[in-house]
Amino acid sequence: MSATSLVIADSRPTSAMDRLRHFLAERERASEPVESLAAFERELRAKVAAVEQEAIARELERFDLDVPELAVDGVRHGRVLRAETTYLSSAGPVRVLRTLYRPRGGGQTVVPMELRSGIVEGFWTEQAAALGAWAVAHLVPGEAEALFERIGSMQPSRASLDRLPKALSETWEAKRVEMGEAVRASECVPQDTAVVAVSLDGVHVPMKDGERAQKRERQAAQGKLRRGPAGYREASCATLSFYDAEGEMHSTIRFARMPEAGKRTLKQMLVEEVASALEDRPALRIVKLADGAKDNWTFLSQMLPEGVEIVDFFHATEHLFEALSVAHGANNATTHAEFERLRHALRWYKHGVGYVIAELKRLETRYPRRKVIGRERRYFEANRSRMRYAEFAEAGLPIGSGIVEAACKTLVGERLKQSGMRWREAGGQAILTLRGLIQSDRFDAAWPLLAAEYKREVSLPENVIPISATPRRRASV
Repeated sequence: MSATSLVIADSRPTSAMDRLRHFLAERERASEPVESLAAFERELRAKVAAVEQEAIARELERFDLDVPELAVDGVRHGRVLRAETTYLSSAGPVRVLRTLYRPRGGGQTVVPMELRSGIVEGFWTEQAAALGAWAVAHLVPGEAEALFERIGSMQPSRASLDRLPKALSETWEAKRVEMGEAVRASECVPQDTAVVAVSLDGVHVPMKDGERAQKRERQAAQGKLRRGPAGYREASCATLSFYDAEGEMHSTIRFARMPEAGKRTLKQMLVEEVASALEDRPALRIVKLADGAKDNWTFLSQMLPEGVEIVDFFHATEHLFEALSVAHGANNATTHAEFERLRHALRWYKHGVGYVIAELKRLETRYPRRKVIGRERRYFEANRSRMRYAEFAEAGLPIGSGIVEAACKTLVGERLKQSGMRWREAGGQAILTLRGLIQSDRFDAAWPLLAAEYKREVSLPENVIPISATPRRRASV
């Protein structure tokens, strides 16, 4: 072999960084543009990602411990073997050599490298898991998989994206109260905040165990038409919205829970959120906003500190329209004219709710056999003190619960009610937890807490001496 050929062989790029430098050097020497800029971008991105992968793999191997014995959370483990495996980083897959250990008394093997670096669910680096969780909170796993494939580098499978939020949710739920406290401790209510509006509502979601077939059978046996939300159960949403003295909203905290008897967990979370806000700003004025559902008001009145109670104005007008429709017909011009007149009175008159009640009493007298009118009149009477809309608005208080209704749609509906979807509680809650954190601008505060749960204390017992270092094969990608 000639000396020239030896020089050429020796100059070939041997690492991802060398290959990137060689690629860029070639382009520096070129006088003409590339044939396809898109192809150039893809090739450049791939080479840059390869450099990242090599660097991440090297850093991962630095977390490895190759000793006869070590302790994990104080429990002694003996070395079993060393083997290669592949992890998914934000730059793409990385293949590394790591050491496995087993408890001295027997049990499941552990990988100190994973515990020290915080590998999530035995596969994802912390950054990759954060990206995957964010993506699947917004997109179904198949769409998220396609998105990552188009971006390049990190390309998780649909199955791994489907498993990730469920595993994260199990970890979060195990310490939900403590993590919630830590997230709130990292926040502060702005000094100019004067009002916090608290709302809760429900939204039906399709369930795999929602007794769809049984409900259809019952409907058929009762001679009813087969329609309605068979197989659906009610999830719950809650919001805390913060306003300044002029009624301008600063921010909103949103969260949701899958169907649960009495909305127990959601109510507990709402109490915790309100208590935290008042601890930060004791002078906050509390406004409780909801529709007329009895259970909502029982909770809001009894479980939360004193505050102003307001029935959502839009829900009130729906009840008004229902009464007028029964009296005159839903599509009758009189119905619509009377609705606009009474709606205006309810909103702007000082004693608007009393005026509406009087009008409903008049209709009830005129149409005594139309029981719906009396029912709606009693609804307004029961909530009279919560319908002083002119007074509330003049005081700069919100009179609509549109924020929580929007949460029902954007937090729950847009992700859990897509065509063909059916959910179990664990899978649905995994998505709702992530979406709630994201929509409340809390994901960045919550993620380090969640990721920390995948790290464990690994130490060397005092009488264990590390093995003499042996040459290692370079981590590959």
